[in-house]
Amino acid sequence: MTSAPPPPLPHPLPYVEMDGRPATEDDLRVPALFGFGHFTALQVRDRRVRGLGLHLERLEDANRELFQLPLDGGRVRELIRGALDRAGMRDASVRVHGFLPPGESRTRVMVTVREPAAMAPGGRSLMSVPYARAVPHIKRPGEFGQTYYGTLAARAGFDEALLTAPSGVVTEGAITNIGFWDGSSVVWPDAPALTGITMALLERGLAAAGEPSVRRAVTLDGLGAYRGAFICNSQGMAPVRRIDAVEFGDGDGDGEMEGVMGRLEAAYASAPTELL
Repeated sequence: MTSAPPPPLPHPLPYVEMDGRPATEDDLRVPALFGFGHFTALQVRDRRVRGLGLHLERLEDANRELFQLPLDGGRVRELIRGALDRAGMRDASVRVHGFLPPGESRTRVMVTVREPAAMAPGGRSLMSVPYARAVPHIKRPGEFGQTYYGTLAARAGFDEALLTAPSGVVTEGAITNIGFWDGSSVVWPDAPALTGITMALLERGLAAAGEPSVRRAVTLDGLGAYRGAFICNSQGMAPVRRIDAVEFGDGDGDGEMEGVMGRLEAAYASAPTELL
């Protein structure tokens, strides 16, 4: 009796559309040669997205700031639906990019679709690096500094880079937001950084549950004052076990951070999903 062949591996490259049709070679020259633009990354499950309205607001705000043009949310939803249909997927990792090539007057919208993703379980280790993004409130492609320092962190045996401004001011992870637990509340670094959609949903969910989070300056030399930390992005959240040589445990050994992570998960899950 022969065993069934293994399922095919997901294609390493995403399916790409530009303005509602499969991307051509000419289309792909836009991001390759003119990368000035913005994007948002979202996880789709059964054609629904948690925080969809915030993603659409992010695209609209960035498009107006960069190009002085609107980017209609209805158009974006239609483009995502079409790309999912043609890719034959209901669950997916989706990115929506906005570009305005020279000489054009309407935003080109690129949608990429690939296999769904979720943050791997387990604690993370972060290596602090002296880098802070310019114009951090806009999410944009081609971030050399984040990729460079993320690569250095991986080579040094860490899971991610932790970006810091001068004097060791903590801002954000290379591809995540970071939050801390001081024993009574979640603390977000009060520093220039991208407000991620997951972070925004957590702030809302915690407040609704009567556990409002706070913003406070966080520095590398003050990390020892915190009982725990976590990171979050569109793929989920995970506890932080170490930043440089500073170890984070479970407080008094009673599973404190496990309880905090449970409350964070509940706060995130309280945000309704929206149909594309």
